[in-house]
Amino acid sequence: MFNHSYSVPKLNKEMGQQVSRYIDTLTKPLGSLGRLEELAISLAAMKGEAFPSVTPPGVLVFAADHGITDEGVSAYPQEVTEQMVRNFLNGGAGINVFSRQIGALLEIIDIGVTSTIKDERLIDKKVRFGTANFYQEDAMTRKEAEDALEVGYQQGLEIINKGAKCLILGEMGIGNTTASGAILAVLSKAEIDSLVGHGTGIADDTFEHKIEVIKQALVKRNPNPKDPVDIMAKVGGLEIAGMTGAMLAAASQRVPILVDGFICTVAALLAKEISQAASDYMIITHQSAEPGHQVAISLLGNKPLIDLGLRLGEGTGATIAYPIIQSATLMVKEMATFDTVGVLNKQ
Repeated sequence: MFNHSYSVPKLNKEMGQQVSRYIDTLTKPLGSLGRLEELAISLAAMKGEAFPSVTPPGVLVFAADHGITDEGVSAYPQEVTEQMVRNFLNGGAGINVFSRQIGALLEIIDIGVTSTIKDERLIDKKVRFGTANFYQEDAMTRKEAEDALEVGYQQGLEIINKGAKCLILGEMGIGNTTASGAILAVLSKAEIDSLVGHGTGIADDTFEHKIEVIKQALVKRNPNPKDPVDIMAKVGGLEIAGMTGAMLAAASQRVPILVDGFICTVAALLAKEISQAASDYMIITHQSAEPGHQVAISLLGNKPLIDLGLRLGEGTGATIAYPIIQSATLMVKEMATFDTVGVLNKQ
């Protein structure tokens, strides 16, 4: 049962202001490092530290299947979820490559894959064997949604206890752009046509069908827009709930959350619905090619760091953007001040 008090500490704005003043003494023209300076100030306020560190990053990839794939909304069959989980475990996926590049702690969590994967490298926290087809019935029970949140929360705390100084969330689940589109439609009240993309690369006729499936499913399920757990239970995904819980855990520990693309940002919105202050600890790392991502970003009230036209998921966009965030911390920690090097500061 997920019954945490959602106690997310307030940002230490005084520390942010202190770091802002310190940055102005570094050997560079005022404001010349642009958003890097903003990032450093934000990180200081999040962590309550003058010289915050984001090294090493922790990456959690939650994997689960979606019953909505029965409606033919994806370009890939459901079995691909299991195949990709095995690829993660063997180190061959995009998230493996970029996690190695940045020296991340990486963990793969089975929170709801339809098959049983026996591998000691996999964290088995299966809540159920995939969601139900939410076109026909609720995706899961309310208790299962709460259990998935709890799994995410505990996995978030565990990787932080292992030393992760920032958290990157990733996902794998064929059909999860459909679930994310449905959740975002409820939260944003925007037209579904403007939120839904081609996901893993579906054809135009499948795309139109996907939109219609979501529209009809939302009428049938009628999720309560003011109850994020109800939304998750009715049209959500287990991996989306897992990411949401992990974000709440990170925010509770003052650990920055590096938000990935469309699906991850939808999870971030759910975390914000559960605890408004959680969004204070989020950094939107990139602008996804999925059309709904822009809407999700605007609801989160944050601006992305980069736009490389990415739409892979897995947490890859956040891992690619991580060095920029690391650069912000190193700027504060390692750059000299005008006083220390005797350079005339003309302000």
